[in-house]
Amino acid sequence: MKKRSAPAQGPDPAASGAFQARAAAARLAKPGLRGLLVWQIARTALRLGFAAAAAMAVGRLVIGEPVYPWLVTAAIVLLAASCLAGLAADTVQASAENVVSSGLRELAGKRLDEMPARLLQSLPVGSVIVSMQRHPEQAAALVVGHRAATIMMAAGPLLAAAVLCFVSWQAALLLVGLTPVMILFFALVGNAIRRRADAQERAFGRLAGQFADRIRTLPTILANHAMVGEEAKLARRLEDYAASTIGLLRIAFVNAGIIDFFASLSIAILAVFLGLGHLKLATIPGFSSLTLWQSLFILMIAPEYFAPFRRFSEQYHAKAEGQAAAAALDRLLDSEPIAATALPVLDHLALSLPAQGLVAVVGPSGSGKSTLLRRLAGLEQRGLSAADRLADEEIAWVSTDSFVPEGTLAEAVAWNAGAVTRDRLEDAASAIGLLDDMLLPGGLDARLDKGGANLSGGQRLRIAIARAQLSGRTVLADEPTAKLDRETAEAVRRMLLAISRSRLVVVATHDRDLAAAADITVDLTRNDAIEAAA
Repeated sequence: MKKRSAPAQGPDPAASGAFQARAAAARLAKPGLRGLLVWQIARTALRLGFAAAAAMAVGRLVIGEPVYPWLVTAAIVLLAASCLAGLAADTVQASAENVVSSGLRELAGKRLDEMPARLLQSLPVGSVIVSMQRHPEQAAALVVGHRAATIMMAAGPLLAAAVLCFVSWQAALLLVGLTPVMILFFALVGNAIRRRADAQERAFGRLAGQFADRIRTLPTILANHAMVGEEAKLARRLEDYAASTIGLLRIAFVNAGIIDFFASLSIAILAVFLGLGHLKLATIPGFSSLTLWQSLFILMIAPEYFAPFRRFSEQYHAKAEGQAAAAALDRLLDSEPIAATALPVLDHLALSLPAQGLVAVVGPSGSGKSTLLRRLAGLEQRGLSAADRLADEEIAWVSTDSFVPEGTLAEAVAWNAGAVTRDRLEDAASAIGLLDDMLLPGGLDARLDKGGANLSGGQRLRIAIARAQLSGRTVLADEPTAKLDRETAEAVRRMLLAISRSRLVVVATHDRDLAAAADITVDLTRNDAIEAAA
């Protein structure tokens, strides 16, 4: 058996700096956010200019004075310009959020690529799908849309209040005085929205995880006539997600309603004060000596004062969802593998493998059986000497996650097995029961989806065993009889024993019958771990 020296060990991604989705998204958002703020400030300034021009034109028209053409022209131009600035702001925001989500997805993809194979395979499929498709967009909305709304909530009202001061500083003070009350309600409602967003994210993660798992095991579900029960389970998860979403939207609507209430209340108070002043029914400083156009100007500026608060309330749920998404990304991409120090027997194991025969690695879950196989294959460098590791070209890996190419069953069995005849393919597939599988109609011509998506774990494992039998390589099998029915498990045992008569087969197993048939047993629960069969 060929040996190979261990390759130089690169940096462990799990030991590198923690993944910080929100900080990375904020860095990606800076250029686009600056452009967005420029356009939003320009839109606010143009709308304030339009309000002034329109108020002056309408005021002169109502009292019978001539309306200057340039005033009407200015109002129309300013209104059109503010609409164009709003369109530009929306376009820049969409572009900036797309840049952030694409960049964040690329960073997350690189992080996944750098993960050790063992750690990557341990990640929940549903969580990975959600994190790569849904979370980058939510984080982008947080650092672009919500961030811009937060800045404009400070800049927009201040700009509107400053303009109001030229007409009536008392009116500006009245509007500013209601701002702390709204901020207090934002804080109170924000905590509730954050809790609801976290609950929604967890519910969606559970739903996606269960759905992905059921899609992967659909052939097994159909074979066992369990579709009704699985539909009921998915329906319950879907109801949980819908309930959490409705709860989030309900509080978001309450938040928007609070803004509308205070905006309407403020405008109503201004209108009453201005009306009393014009009717000479009350003398209120800052409201009693104004001309009509000035009163109209105040009433038109007041909605502009509250508009940034309204936009902020519309983005408030985006903040909660973005924070939950960033936290979920961080949890997923900062997952840590099982510490090697937790496997002292494995770390000090002296293992000398024969050229042929069946070697069974036994022990309870978590004792390091699968880890030992990965170390033999060179996927993990710790523990074993270079002489004990196997060369890549000598290994046939057998497990429920073995690779299956898209195409026919014959192509899947023959993949990476060298040149084989049709007769040998039929013999190997028949010996392991693949040609008798009712869920693989057509024998060797049965169609397999990309990645074996239409296969159960047992079917995938049997394809890997048939492929290993044809390859002539050393076989490393991880739990080859787990979750199989009795007849299929027996067929797997026979195939592995037949292979072991001409070459080495190493299995990590809980199967007592398979372990009893082994020539050598490696018991990871004992210090004197290696036993040869009598």
